[in-house]
Amino acid sequence: MNKIFRSVPRIAVLMALTALLFSCSKMLDVKSTRVKPEKDNWGDVEDTRNALIGVYGLMRAALCDNATFWMQGEFRMGDFKSVSRPDLRAVIDNNLNASYKLVRDIHSWRRFYAVINAANLFMEKAGAVRQKDAFYSELNYKIDIAQMRAMRAFVYFYMVRAWGDVPLVVSSFDGQFPQIRRTRQDTVLAFAEKELVAAAKDLPYTYNGSDPQLPGNYYNEGIGRWAGTLFNKISVYAVLAHIAAWQEHYTDVMAYTKFIMDNYPKAGISFTKTAVELTRANDGFFGRRGPSQILNFTFDYMSQEGTNAGHIEEYTLAKPFISKLVPDVYVPKDTIVKIFDQTGDERFSIDPNTGYPLRDYYFTSYGQNIPVFSKIKIVESGTSSGTFRLFTGTLMFTRMEELALLRAEAAMQTGDRPEAELWMANVMKSRGIVNPSFQGKDMIDEIFAERRRELMGEGWRFYDRVRYQRIKKNDTNFLDLIRKGGIYWPVAEEVLGQNATLTQNSYWFK
Repeated sequence: MNKIFRSVPRIAVLMALTALLFSCSKMLDVKSTRVKPEKDNWGDVEDTRNALIGVYGLMRAALCDNATFWMQGEFRMGDFKSVSRPDLRAVIDNNLNASYKLVRDIHSWRRFYAVINAANLFMEKAGAVRQKDAFYSELNYKIDIAQMRAMRAFVYFYMVRAWGDVPLVVSSFDGQFPQIRRTRQDTVLAFAEKELVAAAKDLPYTYNGSDPQLPGNYYNEGIGRWAGTLFNKISVYAVLAHIAAWQEHYTDVMAYTKFIMDNYPKAGISFTKTAVELTRANDGFFGRRGPSQILNFTFDYMSQEGTNAGHIEEYTLAKPFISKLVPDVYVPKDTIVKIFDQTGDERFSIDPNTGYPLRDYYFTSYGQNIPVFSKIKIVESGTSSGTFRLFTGTLMFTRMEELALLRAEAAMQTGDRPEAELWMANVMKSRGIVNPSFQGKDMIDEIFAERRRELMGEGWRFYDRVRYQRIKKNDTNFLDLIRKGGIYWPVAEEVLGQNATLTQNSYWFK
């Protein structure tokens, strides 16, 4: 039994993932030429383990390729400015038809369909493994399938936010992408919601071996391997809450976030402290250590997974953290002061007597012309000598503070201001703002201002601007962007050329 459930050697997993990551951009275009026949990849429990890890690896690659996660959610029309790079300036200015390679590469959704295809294949093949290998238990199989359903749903939600209508593919394909039209986004999101609700029933709260739905180690490894990296009940409900918020179904947001707030301790999750957890170089965004990590895609230094590209730190860090003299992007000082306007804010606040920062856990070198955004600064093992090495920061989709603020937003939209004030105050107090007062204030403005402060650098800014304008409707230009479909990315020309049934998003049509 130990032989059957032996841990897959890290180097083997890394080699497999490397092959997947380098091939994913092409795997949707050409006939399969795998050395090992597909039928031989699904023989025993180790094959399912490798395949499951591979799906997560493909999703990490899709999100981090060209730092897509941050380009789409953080830099686009956000608070960061480019120092000198015109390709980054094009993203920031929403000039998404610009001919820069970075911008054009992000147009393509193929890497996300590689994830969907791998998840579909898993769901089609894993049942046969269950029949062949007695060590692949019914419970293990059930949890694996639930994870793949959740992952596929999450990918569809991500793509809908980025491109709007997308083809809904629910079976695997080998070679050419099926000639399927774009499916209306409300249909895609309804499918994703249904899949997530079903997956949540079969997933545990935690993979520590003591959960009632998983009374033992998962694939012979404990919580140290799986914490924050696999879908569980809490992460599924987090995605459900955001799908509902994107559709302005705020009653559903309240229901989903209530489940989270009632049950998150069961998953070993907690809220964070600013200095010792959230912003520390060897904690919050480091590996699988952060207490608020819910759904992450990790680069574990101890597993030799560090890279020099694809992280937000590649663009935001400079001396004294790495050897780069100035960052590629930065938040201007006048913007910092405007955003962080709360007395005592640990993230950043100015001493009124001296004019210098009193607290500055989000920034370094504020006295220079170009301050460094250093909230996320995970270099190798969490220490920095000022020389360039490898980034190992976790891509964190959400955490408890983000969900608390989402619940506050939903509470206001459903007429429960006291509930909104409660969660707002909880987050603000945890950041050193002792007595937050909301009397006479527009709570929607306050909530989104707090999201702007708390979540800077975490890939939410553009999507928050969309939701804010759908509620407030006070920016004519942004509302026009929403109305005309300009909030979505263009579809890559190569994708359109390979599927004659697809059409370009009209806003970007030449």
